Amino acid sequence: MATLRKKPFFGLTGGWLTFWITVACATDMSLFGYDQGVFSGVVISQDFLEVHDLVGPTKTNTLSTVTAIYDIGCFIGAIVAFTIGERLGRKKSIILGTLIMAVGTILQASSFSLAQMFVGRIVLGIGNGVNTATAPIWQTETSQLKWRGKLVVFEMMMNIAGFCLVNWINYGFSFIGGSVAWRFPLAFQFIFLFILISTTPWLPESPRWLLAHGREEEAIEVLSCLESKPANDPFIITQCREINFSVRYERENAVRWRDLLRKKANTTKTLRRLVLGAGSQFMQQFGGINIMSYYLPTVLINSVGLTEEMARLLSACNAVSYLFFSGIAVLLIERLGRRCLMMISTFSQFFCFLVISILLCFSESSDEREKYASASVAFFFLYYGAFGIGMLGIPWLYPTEINSLPMRTKGAAVATAMDWITNFVIVEITPIGIQSLRWKFWLVWTATNAAFLPILYFFYPETANRSLEDMDAYYRSNPPLIVTKDPDAICRKRPQKYIDHEASVIEKTVAGLNYPSDGTVSHVEQLEAEADKE
Repeated sequence: MATLRKKPFFGLTGGWLTFWITVACATDMSLFGYDQGVFSGVVISQDFLEVHDLVGPTKTNTLSTVTAIYDIGCFIGAIVAFTIGERLGRKKSIILGTLIMAVGTILQASSFSLAQMFVGRIVLGIGNGVNTATAPIWQTETSQLKWRGKLVVFEMMMNIAGFCLVNWINYGFSFIGGSVAWRFPLAFQFIFLFILISTTPWLPESPRWLLAHGREEEAIEVLSCLESKPANDPFIITQCREINFSVRYERENAVRWRDLLRKKANTTKTLRRLVLGAGSQFMQQFGGINIMSYYLPTVLINSVGLTEEMARLLSACNAVSYLFFSGIAVLLIERLGRRCLMMISTFSQFFCFLVISILLCFSESSDEREKYASASVAFFFLYYGAFGIGMLGIPWLYPTEINSLPMRTKGAAVATAMDWITNFVIVEITPIGIQSLRWKFWLVWTATNAAFLPILYFFYPETANRSLEDMDAYYRSNPPLIVTKDPDAICRKRPQKYIDHEASVIEKTVAGLNYPSDGTVSHVEQLEAEADKE
């Protein structure tokens, strides 16, 4: 037993331990991307349409609903994460979500009726909603500051890898035809589920969640392993002190849910941080991405006039370019910061939709319909690139950084719920909008992207190169609502005041405390007592 305690997590520490946490979180997000793309090929499979009685233009509304109902399941799953996720912890929440997804996958892949497919879509969505609300938090809370943004954005790159994979699977199996053309892609999700269930149980729980729930000895052990430092190292003790201080401060100044909208002193700016996190997901969805993720083949067939085979092939090729641009985001996320990348991404999306609207307008009114419609395909491709470099990953990262530790699970769950409910609206209205508005449908998304630019510029503070505790300190300072008034709020580098504070605390720890060498909970207690004296 003593040997096991000395070498938890199979003896893995530092980068290797972070690597395996990233494997689990990236698999979860790859499955998320796979799920988003799989139905774009299913809904144009003739056998699927016949088995579920969805053939014909009169079935457009039903087809929209069976596609979009998955997002309602994801919304419910995010609420589940919101209500019980904080009690279960990060690991148990992901295990629960994975098991629920396994049930949903079985129901979908074996479906012979519309009712069964509806239930399967909802169940699968519930599990995915739990997982997508939890995995970014787990990654964020177990990553070193210098890796945090890169790793969460890398997970979203893997989300696109899953999306890319399923587009090629859909394309390949379209030549086989019959039920296997849609049942196999749905069943293939089990590959991801097996990886999740074989890695998550033995990996470490979030040290911040452990400290927030009074399990300090376990938290110190996890921090020690993640940082590859002794449990009595001053850096480990300082981290514990900062996390404990943030937890205590938040609890002493907590605002009840029913008081969030009242004019009551809120020194932790809970509501503002909640709205910023959820707002990033709202802007992601109303930027128009899931028009493409769920319906790109349909769009290319109905709006551009391509054949089914060419639409499937271009969707698969587009997914590869999408993956490439999401990889660029990993390289830029810390260098350019969250604010800059979101603004570049949103402006580029605006430009692409504007050109698409103009080209499709000309294709309807001109004798050279095919020329203008074909030209628009390039801007559908460019749109994916624009989205991939910024608005793909940052709305999943931002809520985990902007919210305080006691609110992180709730804040991320609210943001994820916002993502899925707005996702549902867009997926539900897209086939109807394309059918009734034609080229004017694309003007809607041109306008939404234009409206988001000033919101991002004036209201969103930078979170790059800050520790999670730095963000707590920033909001305790009662910052202005307009972030451009404070240079420290929008700079990409870590503000000097936070660097100086951390160095001072470590120096005091080394010079002034006679802490024991066994790495027990008394480290944190001594540091808190020292902080109280100050």
